[in-house]
Amino acid sequence: MTHPKPLAISMGDAAGIGPEIIVKAYARAAAGGCVVYGCAEVLARAAARLAERDGCARAVVARIDGPEDTAALPPGVIPVVQAAGVEAADLREVALGQVDARAGAAAHASIVAATQAALRGEVAGLVTAPIHKEALHAAGVPFPGHTELLQHLCGGAPVRMMLANDELRTVLVTIHLSVRRALEAITEAAVLQTLRITHAAARAWGTSAPRIAVAGLNPHAGEGGLFGDEELRILAPAIARARAEGIDASGPYAPDTVFMRARNTPTHPGAFDVVVAMLHDHALIPVKYLGLEQGVNITLGLPFVRTSPDHGTAFDIAGRGVADEASLCSAIAMARRLTGR
Repeated sequence: MTHPKPLAISMGDAAGIGPEIIVKAYARAAAGGCVVYGCAEVLARAAARLAERDGCARAVVARIDGPEDTAALPPGVIPVVQAAGVEAADLREVALGQVDARAGAAAHASIVAATQAALRGEVAGLVTAPIHKEALHAAGVPFPGHTELLQHLCGGAPVRMMLANDELRTVLVTIHLSVRRALEAITEAAVLQTLRITHAAARAWGTSAPRIAVAGLNPHAGEGGLFGDEELRILAPAIARARAEGIDASGPYAPDTVFMRARNTPTHPGAFDVVVAMLHDHALIPVKYLGLEQGVNITLGLPFVRTSPDHGTAFDIAGRGVADEASLCSAIAMARRLTGR
């Protein structure tokens, strides 16, 4: 029987909780069928800290040459492909919980290696552990986050960020920009492109006719122009063009109520399958409020599935053994679902 391709997990920032939650995900058997790209020694140190803290057996970390080697490993072993450019010696002096250019460089190299494996078809998809934007910047990486970096590595095709849990899905028109710059980036073309990408992704995941709500930018969606005219000048024309293409987009709706309408629970079937929002915090706050442990970040528009936990590096608790791996496990489960594994 052919062994299925594994999912790749990029290590994240070595000074944060990424290595710890990866080890915990394997301990929960939630990461079976995955291969880590990063530094085997960093993962082994995280496993040793957890074993010492909990008084349990230390997880076994195995350095392998490529994802095809995972099939020969016993269950529970954590397989790690040493990413090109990542040297264990560079990371031994990295202090947990502190911004370090060496950790930023290693995190970048891990993402690059895992992405290249996905593009070559060696892995089924990519799950990314948290990175620290300051560490990336200190390492000279000219991208503010995963989404922009992955877009660059995949040839620059338009992508969008989606945050999702079992109750709500939101997609962003703008991501890591100041509010002032984001306002300039909200154009009819950008909104229409977001609707197209969202529609195509939802169809690819099995929703034949996705219902897309568009959240307004201004209070009360502009109140007919009283509180801003972006809804009239930009959003409404983009929605009309999308509908003319057969996309079930509607709005713009007041951003303070549309997320409640879209929330899907056993007692409240959501009125929409996904909400497109204009600004980073407009889209992320509702999903994160429902629970960080369930939220998953998904990049739409890439040539492969990419998910990540809905939290950061948590430098304040790094190395203490108390980080919650639930969101990483949710990201792995979502990647499996989206890749049909």
